[in-house]
Amino acid sequence: MKIAIGCDHAGVAMKNDILPLLEALDVEWEDFGTKDEESCDYPDFGEKVAEAVSSGSVDRGVLICGTGIGMSIVANKFPDVRAALCSEDYSAKMSRLHNNSNILVLPGRVINLDTAKAIVKSWFETEFEGGRHQKRLDKITSIEKRLNK
Repeated sequence: MKIAIGCDHAGVAMKNDILPLLEALDVEWEDFGTKDEESCDYPDFGEKVAEAVSSGSVDRGVLICGTGIGMSIVANKFPDVRAALCSEDYSAKMSRLHNNSNILVLPGRVINLDTAKAIVKSWFETEFEGGRHQKRLDKITSIEKRLNK
């Protein structure tokens, strides 16, 4: 599996700390920035990751900013993106199991590193359940297509 990962200045430390976990989970990643803690604009990095997921050039994505809210808003503007902001591992698991989320958004200033690692582990280890949940995703896709003509 190949993913895109990106963050703003508020997420750099957390991003750098979870990269070894991604490698341990056998997840290939491409870092879309930012690389340092100099103030920057989260939409620039959210757009890069969401575009990569939306276009299919990567399988999934991870975004990190201060609260995760901004990155979630940006990512969910893109077709076929289902970005889930998760602050604990149960939501991460359910976002995959029921919603087939393809971008995980982490709130870098809200959770600690141990929690972030548990979330990442759950999210990458959980597969989409399909079944009745696919029907619901099809409805979301239908809404998306109708609104983005």
